Amino acid sequence: MNLSRLTIRARITGGSLLIAILISIVAGIVIYSQVARIVDESQIRVLEGIEGQYVTAITTGDTAELDMPGPGQYVAVIDPSGTVALDTLPEGLSERVSELAAEPDGDRTVDAASSRFVVRSTSVDAGEGTWRVVTADEADSAVLSALAWLLIASIAGINVAFAASSWLIGSAALSPVSRLRRSASELVAAPGAELLPVGPAHDEISELAETLNELIVQLRASAERERQIVSDASHEFRTPLAIIQTRLELAQRQSLTLDDMKSDVAAAQRTLTRLSSLATSLLELSRIDAQTTRGSASIAALAEELADAADRGRLRVAGRRVRIDYADDIRLPGAVVSVSVDDFGRICDNLIGNAANAIGDEGAIELRLTQGSGGVILAVNDDGGGMDEEFVPFALDRFARQSEARSKGGAGLGLSIVAGIAANAGGSVSLVNTPTVGLRVEVWLPTA
Repeated sequence: MNLSRLTIRARITGGSLLIAILISIVAGIVIYSQVARIVDESQIRVLEGIEGQYVTAITTGDTAELDMPGPGQYVAVIDPSGTVALDTLPEGLSERVSELAAEPDGDRTVDAASSRFVVRSTSVDAGEGTWRVVTADEADSAVLSALAWLLIASIAGINVAFAASSWLIGSAALSPVSRLRRSASELVAAPGAELLPVGPAHDEISELAETLNELIVQLRASAERERQIVSDASHEFRTPLAIIQTRLELAQRQSLTLDDMKSDVAAAQRTLTRLSSLATSLLELSRIDAQTTRGSASIAALAEELADAADRGRLRVAGRRVRIDYADDIRLPGAVVSVSVDDFGRICDNLIGNAANAIGDEGAIELRLTQGSGGVILAVNDDGGGMDEEFVPFALDRFARQSEARSKGGAGLGLSIVAGIAANAGGSVSLVNTPTVGLRVEVWLPTA
């Protein structure tokens, strides 16, 4: 039988019943043995009381005429010569009186005449020799049998009641889980803004409901982001594709000269380049979302990558009066940060590209890598006029763009990529905006 296929209620009831049965068996054995011991001891005391008068008579020498025992009392007295002076033993034991008298002093159980007797033998020394007193009493097997059946019936009844109680308690304990399951089924059948009900008790079930509600909120937010991304990406792709198609149709149908055709094809090629950049950014975001492990790199390697990123930025702004400077403040170059060199380079490239787009034809970009407590801070400053204050809270969202100079035809994914890489590394991104002056972007990355 596969226990994993049983319901939790059945497993709780079965496990509780098994433990109860084991405890009941042990308790029944202990009770039966104790009662049996008490019965045996009581029978021995009865036999000691029966033999007492004869031991006294032998000790005092009053053996000329021994008194008969009371009704139902079995006694045999044997003198030193082996002669039976008194015998009231039942027939099965009377025939074996000499054998019983020869046994050592003490108590024993003897079967005779389809009955079981408790027999006690005692030696009594007198002047003429050693007398033997044998007493017997029928074993109280009926009492013990009745006790055994009583224990079996009681244990069975108690275990049945315990199993029923366990089933009811398990049902009551799991009823909130059933309600959660029904509520979850309703949410699946009719998605909405509702959440799972949280009970008033601060127990494990309510904690489970709260955790599941957090998961539902996150999944809804994730699904909403995915829908928004698909919608924005569709819009972003549709416009360049339409432009490319229009330019190519113009080049095919209306271009009168080779120069006109080249101009239309060049415009289509620029739009295709923008489209390719958008696809690359989307793939980069998909890679960031799917990343489950953190990278690692020394601070010295990040400083080298920062210098290379500054050089790449200078090539990007070649022909424009844009100055790109970088500096670093590193005390422990061997310390390891939770980001790979390639991802750190992507952060630098995106921030430099955004700053260059904001600046236009003339301005300055300053890069600085600083080692602080628990990690490093990459700061990128530009004098491109800053952002609208209303746009700052949404600047890290995907496809978020403002209409002013900072967009310059971009897809609004640069800062989203930076924020995604920083979040995967356990870091954060903050913006210090100064309208009409410039923007400072700080990326904090923790040490591994």
